[in-house]
Amino acid sequence: MNNIQHLNIDEQLLKLSKSTFRSSFKLKDKDINYIDSKGFDTIKQHAYDFINARIKPMIIPNDGKQTPTKGHPVFIAQHACACCCRSCLYKWYKIPQGRELNQEEVDLIVKVLMIWIEKQHSLHKS
Repeated sequence: MNNIQHLNIDEQLLKLSKSTFRSSFKLKDKDINYIDSKGFDTIKQHAYDFINARIKPMIIPNDGKQTPTKGHPVFIAQHACACCCRSCLYKWYKIPQGRELNQEEVDLIVKVLMIWIEKQHSLHKS
């Protein structure tokens, strides 16, 4: 079994929230409005699209710079959750670099992102 199978997402999000850099990322009103207009299923599909295109490949020429810091709720979540590049995935999740992500890893990353997005959405709506 690898580390990813033992990940407690709530514990991981708590650790991330203690990082000054990671905790600086928050969804803004325009992000919440975008989520409301598209729905969570569409946002989840966008997360899969972004992770598969930008994070999953074995070789990423611009690793560390491939994820914008604004422009889409998933991009913001990627930085807040340290799922923005392969270096951060290794540092925070011990997912090895230099190989393509497997489906289990992609699914977990999307799950982490969606939990963070849903929590941010709830905070805005309360």
